[in-house]
Amino acid sequence: MGDPEGRRLARKRAAILGEAGLVAQSLEALLKRGSLAIGVCKDLVKEIAKEEYIALQRSYGRIEPRKRFKGHVPQPILDDRSVDSLFIDESGNSSPEPRPQPAFFALGGVSFHYDAIAAYCAQADDIKERFFGRTDITFHEPIMREHNGLYRFEGDLERKREFDDAIEQLIKNTDFVVFGVGVRKEGFQEDFVASGLDPYLATDAYTVAITLLMERYVDYLATTVKPKGIGRTTFESQGPLEDALHQVEYARLLVDGSQWVAAKTFRNWLEVGLRFIPKSGSNPVELADMFSRELFEWIRGDCDVTPTRWELFSSKIYCRDDGIMGKFGVKVFPDSDIRGRSEEHRIRCGARIN
Repeated sequence: MGDPEGRRLARKRAAILGEAGLVAQSLEALLKRGSLAIGVCKDLVKEIAKEEYIALQRSYGRIEPRKRFKGHVPQPILDDRSVDSLFIDESGNSSPEPRPQPAFFALGGVSFHYDAIAAYCAQADDIKERFFGRTDITFHEPIMREHNGLYRFEGDLERKREFDDAIEQLIKNTDFVVFGVGVRKEGFQEDFVASGLDPYLATDAYTVAITLLMERYVDYLATTVKPKGIGRTTFESQGPLEDALHQVEYARLLVDGSQWVAAKTFRNWLEVGLRFIPKSGSNPVELADMFSRELFEWIRGDCDVTPTRWELFSSKIYCRDDGIMGKFGVKVFPDSDIRGRSEEHRIRCGARIN
């Protein structure tokens, strides 16, 4: 993994560059506020960001090759593998939003082995029967945490607490693995899209989130799932056009790959098409909905808050080895100004999970 002393110096260099970048960004903001020329300052911010990125890569040690995952077969569906199901939902708006409000987008995924799906649905149905007298409803955020609509319970505080406790036990008792991507859209638009800093990166938040999430899910399938499985991905349906667009971006990963994972790897470990389901009754996509909201609240608080069920979900986040370079199930992007907080969370989760 390279020279430890070299990595230490690279980390120190990255930290200094990160601080310099914050100073340069503050200067840029002051110049902009005073309607002064900011061209030179913008170039400086861009150059610092590039150097910080290079230093960070060096500090993590050797970058693993795109084709690092072994065990490829010509036709995976003939390989008699078990199916691992990933259910995905979102929180927030993936499109650019007008200022001055900082904007965020979160994509959350929960991975299930086949037998765990039925167990979850049975527990969810039991909760719905106990609290609502019916099972044809679907848990949905953020109205659950805000106790609105169906979850108001006519203002009965004790009933609300009982319901929250039941949901907490549902999360604790269900066997699943968590993946997620939080996109901080203001930084993404300014630091990457507008600057063109990374030519490999897509220019819309949803595509970036799909790519980063599937890179982590493939790492899990290729290194952790035993016996060998193949990933089946299901999104909560948004409508024919939106579903088709997600299908296109997913297919592009399997055809072209990403900067860090080869297309052949995606094809070997994932089914070639997405599935879509509406919100209806009990389904693991409910947990994806809950987690995506937790992730949204976490990144909206600059990774310095603890949302309602954040610790419950954090205990189930995928983590392999040191959790660096795609080996941790949750990615915040971009995070140069809050990296210490996101890394502290990753380290804490890794210590608890491993």
